Amino acid sequence: MSERPVAEVPPAPSPLGAEVFDSHCHLDIMVGDRKASSGDQVALAAQAASGGVERILADARAVGVTRLVTIGYDLRSSRWNAETARRHDDVYAGVAIHPNEAHAATPEVLAEIEKLAGEPQVRAVGETGLDYFRDWASHDDQQASFRAHIEIAKRTGKALVIHDRDAHDDVLRVLAEEGAPEVVVFHSFSGDAEMARRCVQAGYVMSFSGPVTYKNAAYLREAARVAPPELVLVETDAPYLPPTPHRGKPNAPYLIPLTLRCLAEVKGTPVDDLARAISANGERVFGAW
Repeated sequence: MSERPVAEVPPAPSPLGAEVFDSHCHLDIMVGDRKASSGDQVALAAQAASGGVERILADARAVGVTRLVTIGYDLRSSRWNAETARRHDDVYAGVAIHPNEAHAATPEVLAEIEKLAGEPQVRAVGETGLDYFRDWASHDDQQASFRAHIEIAKRTGKALVIHDRDAHDDVLRVLAEEGAPEVVVFHSFSGDAEMARRCVQAGYVMSFSGPVTYKNAAYLREAARVAPPELVLVETDAPYLPPTPHRGKPNAPYLIPLTLRCLAEVKGTPVDDLARAISANGERVFGAW
């Protein structure tokens, strides 16, 4: 890797022995397509250090993270990510209106999201779902938007990528009421072992991110133990949620090995075996690369 500003971004971990991919990141935020607010210090640091999409991909490849899925959260972001995936064979995109922006999910906007979801390089409808931690959008607006995205995923045959924050019961209820798409992914899984069991019973995929490595997140490690290898993915949510020991610094796909190694230890599985299982899951969830 080329030299990077040590004070601003974490050093690269040791490379993996088997290839894996990042199932959820936000390239547009990392490279500064969407200017970060003054209070978003992590995004500001990521943007200051970014050398662009090609640099991000090269740094990831150097440690064995050979592909990634970049996820939209509003119409502009979804358009940008779809276009970026169009230009890079090792990048797929997800398109959606984030639950925090659910008030913007008008019929016209949702029609555009569905049009984008039909493009071949777009392999997911997301991130959508429910966020009861923040009050940026009403619960009613969030649930209406979530239901609309579920239908878009079913009509387009794409995976549904769910943002679920402090809303487990309602997310599962809405999925049951609407009838879940064939493939459902809980991004940055935040539930406990019981929530994981409910997901296993329904066949939902759980994608684990940096917090599974945090000292105060034993409940996530218990959930990871419950999740069978065929229902596990790994992600960064970059530039957010960096794994230990880099909390407070910008995350990036090249840090996937730290989270993957934690998951492998928790599950008592060789790291390379888990990487291979996750790569196979990725092809089942998002389609062949």
